[in-house]
Amino acid sequence: MKLYYITLNNADEARQIGRALLEQKLAVCVNWFPITCAYIWKGEITEEPEMVLIVKTQAGYREQIEGVIRQYINYTNFIAEISPTEINQNFLEWLNAEVPLNSLKKM
Repeated sequence: MKLYYITLNNADEARQIGRALLEQKLAVCVNWFPITCAYIWKGEITEEPEMVLIVKTQAGYREQIEGVIRQYINYTNFIAEISPTEINQNFLEWLNAEVPLNSLKKM
């Protein structure tokens, strides 16, 4: 199993990307929520709202997930792949039933 932590500008982007990933069977579940981002830009500290999209999926889908994201945004965002070490069995069974394991599925 893999989790993807993805930063986006707003809830509409998160909703569109999340639904596209679900429709294409690239994820079993997605969550999005607002956060505040603080960062250094041109020597100044900047704060602004941001949206986080968390994608729950199988291993081997990073390229396809990034491809879907690029269909909806054209700016540089953050995408981190996280490998959980322990997952409850019921969730894994659901994931395995909905998203093909180790697929090389093309978009």
